[in-house]
Amino acid sequence: MATNALLERKGARTAFVTTAGFEDMLVIARQNRRELYNLMPRQPARLVPEALCFGVRERTLYDGTVHEPLEVAGLRRKLERAGVESVAICLLHSYRNPKHEKALLRELRELGYVCASHEISPEFREYERASTTVVNAYVGPLMNDYLSRLGGLSIMQSNGGFLTAREARKQAVRTILSGPAGGVVGALEMARRSGFTRILGFDMGGTSTDVSLCDGAPRETVEAYVDGLPVRVPMLDIHTVGAGGGSIARVDAGGLLRVGPESAGADPGPACYGRGEECTVTDAQVALGRIKPEQFLSGGMAIHPHRAQEAVERIAKQLGLPWEQAAAGILRVANANMERAIRAVSIERGHDPREYTLVAFGGGGGLHACDLAAGLGMRTVLVPRFAEALSALGMLMADNVRDYATGVLGMSDFEPYFRQLEARAARELRGARLERSADVRYAGQSYELTIPWGGDFHAEHKRVYGYADASRAVEVVTLRVRARKAVVKPEIAPLARERGHCGARRIYLDGRMVDVPLLRRGQVGGKLRRGPFLVLDYGTTILVPASWSALVDRTGNLVIHRA
Repeated sequence: MATNALLERKGARTAFVTTAGFEDMLVIARQNRRELYNLMPRQPARLVPEALCFGVRERTLYDGTVHEPLEVAGLRRKLERAGVESVAICLLHSYRNPKHEKALLRELRELGYVCASHEISPEFREYERASTTVVNAYVGPLMNDYLSRLGGLSIMQSNGGFLTAREARKQAVRTILSGPAGGVVGALEMARRSGFTRILGFDMGGTSTDVSLCDGAPRETVEAYVDGLPVRVPMLDIHTVGAGGGSIARVDAGGLLRVGPESAGADPGPACYGRGEECTVTDAQVALGRIKPEQFLSGGMAIHPHRAQEAVERIAKQLGLPWEQAAAGILRVANANMERAIRAVSIERGHDPREYTLVAFGGGGGLHACDLAAGLGMRTVLVPRFAEALSALGMLMADNVRDYATGVLGMSDFEPYFRQLEARAARELRGARLERSADVRYAGQSYELTIPWGGDFHAEHKRVYGYADASRAVEVVTLRVRARKAVVKPEIAPLARERGHCGARRIYLDGRMVDVPLLRRGQVGGKLRRGPFLVLDYGTTILVPASWSALVDRTGNLVIHRA
């Protein structure tokens, strides 16, 4: 709900209240050029129009000293006349001293949904803190109304844990990208049951592919961007690309084949669904015989192979290729897009993908996983049980988690601040295990690394950036405390073993048409079975190519090894 409202710009009519003179903060931003050679870059659509940005006279200095008292005369009247539904408050240096923000909360609380930066993101960097608070105010009223009608549910948050519905109503920004976070939790938990802890998660859905790296635990970030807007709350580090089963294939003006990021969506969907006309990745898979129409959702949804064939032939005609080569080309281009995403979270951050297991899930993951792994030099692929619904299963496996932070730039005695955060955590989540961490940097640097408190910053800096200087001064920017309360993980019934197979199917593979066996997961067996063959699950199909072998282990996970 929150993600869609943000992406579609269908949130509440929001006002932004800040220190006088900084009303244009959201527009000026950082002035970083994300596209260096684009003379007309597209800026993200504003959440708050210029007319709804208000300044108040006040000034708190960087050390928390009040330099100028707060004046709020007339502000409430202006906001009432503007007809706002929510208010985001972000004053200078309020992470160090929130006195003025608290006064504004008391003054404006009857206007509707009102939130302040010291509650949402109490960290330094004014623009990022303001953006995060505005996003919370923008989606907050929708989430507040929605969750108030649903009752006492647990709500997944973007850091891989869950909140109560009451907390999520106040901190709606923490639910942005919570669905993919559930997938990361589910992938790691299911992989652990098969003995794998170092994984690359590969979640291929209909519109996009989400990739993530877990080295015993999910990696996190506090510097995420959602649709071009910084959101500075702890999130699982998930990289998303516009490559999914519904990604549209086209031939550009230069005669080159492109796939995505545009998607056919669920309606009208791929051509094979019966309504769409555009050729998609799913149509290429159907045309090449890799999806059995009668098996799609166990026959619960009709698939039209002739429509997929016609869509692929239109692309083939533009390329001047046989239709089989055009369909295979569509898959290669889609794979290249997804491989770049995996490289972004692994190689570009100092991790060798060959040391990890590729965990493929989502509706389309199993058909592409082995080709992707081969391109990256990986030797093991795991397709967990319930791969098509792993994000939902991951939500049931997530712990109860709360994150707390405070800015301490320029301070030297950190223990009192940690104790304040831990006291709050102990009140709000009784019986939780508390974990300390900090954002640390070399003095004079612009950005930080988050490390466990007492960890080796120099070693982490060398791993991430390739160098370190132990003689250089180090400064702590933000202190963090995480409260984690484990939940009982759901038991999963053993997979029933079956004999035989479900027949055979003619598919296009490695440049030619071949006959391959069709197996249900329970028919694969506990000993390595050499490919090629197709594994038919309820909501997904897995391709085991000729150079790979697979078995189903005691947990019911499909483990595929490269020969």
